[in-house]
Amino acid sequence: MSVADQQDPIDLHHSPRSRHQLQPRILFATPEMADFVKTGGLGEVAGSLPRALRRHYDVRVVIPGYRQVIEQFDHIPVVAQLPAQAGIPPSDLGLVETTDGLKVYVILNADLYQRDGTPYGNAQGDFGDNDIRFARLSLAAAEIARGIDPTWAADLLHLNDWQAALAPAYLAWSGLRVPSILTVHNLAYQGVFPREALGRLGIPEDAFRMDGVEFYGQLSFLKAGLYYASHVTTVSETYAREIITPESGCGLDGLLRTRAAQGRLAGILNGIDESWDSRTDPHLAARFEIDDWKGKRANAETVRRQFGLAVSRGPLFAVVSRLVHQKGIDLSIGAAESIVAEGGQLVVIGQGEGRFEGALRDLARRYPSSVGVHVGFEERDARRMFAGSDFLLMPSRFEPCGLAQMYAQRFGSLPIVHRTGGLADTVEDGVTGFTFGEASARGFSVAIRRAFDTFAQKKRLNAMRRHAMSRSFGWDQAAMNYASLYARAFGNTAGLRLRAA
Repeated sequence: MSVADQQDPIDLHHSPRSRHQLQPRILFATPEMADFVKTGGLGEVAGSLPRALRRHYDVRVVIPGYRQVIEQFDHIPVVAQLPAQAGIPPSDLGLVETTDGLKVYVILNADLYQRDGTPYGNAQGDFGDNDIRFARLSLAAAEIARGIDPTWAADLLHLNDWQAALAPAYLAWSGLRVPSILTVHNLAYQGVFPREALGRLGIPEDAFRMDGVEFYGQLSFLKAGLYYASHVTTVSETYAREIITPESGCGLDGLLRTRAAQGRLAGILNGIDESWDSRTDPHLAARFEIDDWKGKRANAETVRRQFGLAVSRGPLFAVVSRLVHQKGIDLSIGAAESIVAEGGQLVVIGQGEGRFEGALRDLARRYPSSVGVHVGFEERDARRMFAGSDFLLMPSRFEPCGLAQMYAQRFGSLPIVHRTGGLADTVEDGVTGFTFGEASARGFSVAIRRAFDTFAQKKRLNAMRRHAMSRSFGWDQAAMNYASLYARAFGNTAGLRLRAA
């Protein structure tokens, strides 16, 4: 999907610099960033995309001051005080710089952010005040656009997922028009809270309507962003088409169809960074190039030893995933016995729902020489699994973009994927992997059977590996697409379009 050449009027008088200057200022607001903390693909994107854009824009990031952020710096200079609003507490705004020079604003509020667990919750569930915690993030982004830091003010906000999605709404309610892009990484997570949250979040009562923040009698952060942002993007072209349908729209398909009809919904495929290179990755047991299948086998042997599997000449299948229903983990569990019966082996790393963790541990107990499971996540182990496996199982029921299938291809592991979202956009059936159209055990088993057949034909297997490893999946194309969108949001296409390298 593309965005039509519609232009928004915009007030840039809040900023001491004009939008026509060489490097417009982009603020990337995110609830997680791989430099500090990540739970999935969003963290990886937040660590990579701002850097890909930095050569052409003055890009900064704003993130909550989690413990994982605070602990990485001896001192965080405070550049501004964020005022309270309704029930949102005041906070300091710090500014740090990563080792490669990327500037990151940190919202300093120990009561809100310095907690055990993930950015969103702990073993007991989501934090009960997540509405306040992430309204604080959204409001901070809006304040930076207003110029609360006297040395820098954002000319455009690039907001990510529901946790930052109230920012364009706060700007609209204050009467300030600053262009904004909202990127939806997973429509299923919407930030829905009771209507009673309106008062403590400083949301006007008249905004609680269908053309506003109301969602089936509750408040939706994500809907607010979809409605108020200048443009909406999601993370693959296919997913952008899927979410305007009732089947995949999670109750927001009507609003998304409207935004698409306005030319304000686009799908821009994520990329992966340059560290995903089998020739240079220091995590691997052995580095290897295309056609160096001995080096790939060395990683397979390391993986088998690590998981306690038997030496085998059969194919090695891998799962590197959150262990949740969306990812089709039940389908992978259901396929395990037939994989073992055919002479294959399966290794799994990830964490998620207890029922799936238990079922996988049970498989490992029943087939100790053929199935290995690690509940948790280690970057080194995951990379070695991509490098050592022959096939990656990724039967996601829906997948907005997905990164694991890109990682796997770069390391010569052929993905077996459900043909949906970003999986459909990045895996070429029979060339760089295997796809199936029905998210069912039957469709999955047919694709796995094709993988076994290919493994027995070494010439074909190696040809597919070469094609897969030749894919780049870099950020250059995504950066150009975002730059084009930024230009449209600014209404200055000629002045702001990113030139191809």
